[in-house]
Amino acid sequence: MSISIGGISSLVDTTQTTAATNQATKLQDSANSISSNSTEEELLEVCKDFTSYFVEEIMKEVKENMTMEDEEQDSSLQTLTDFHMDSAIETLADEVVDEIGESFTQQLYEQMKRNYNIE
Repeated sequence: MSISIGGISSLVDTTQTTAATNQATKLQDSANSISSNSTEEELLEVCKDFTSYFVEEIMKEVKENMTMEDEEQDSSLQTLTDFHMDSAIETLADEVVDEIGESFTQQLYEQMKRNYNIE
């Protein structure tokens, strides 16, 4: 049984696209589930998830703008590198929010709490 690099690259591309879509859908569903009946904990979790997603997207954009494209690098290898880099960025974004993103998350939380009249 042989596995081609092109096949792996295609699988990784599909997995990345599916993961990004699922993450955005999950975030949207969480935000849509917030109402005046939501608890403060539910609201805070949605705010934290949004903040983490926002930081992750910023980090991905920075990575894109800071890295040089290597014309000679195999596209399959680049796809695999991007897949692992995206996973690392996701983890790093969560840690950044936990460590230094509290003020932004708190501001978002307070604003949404007022908007939904959550006591």
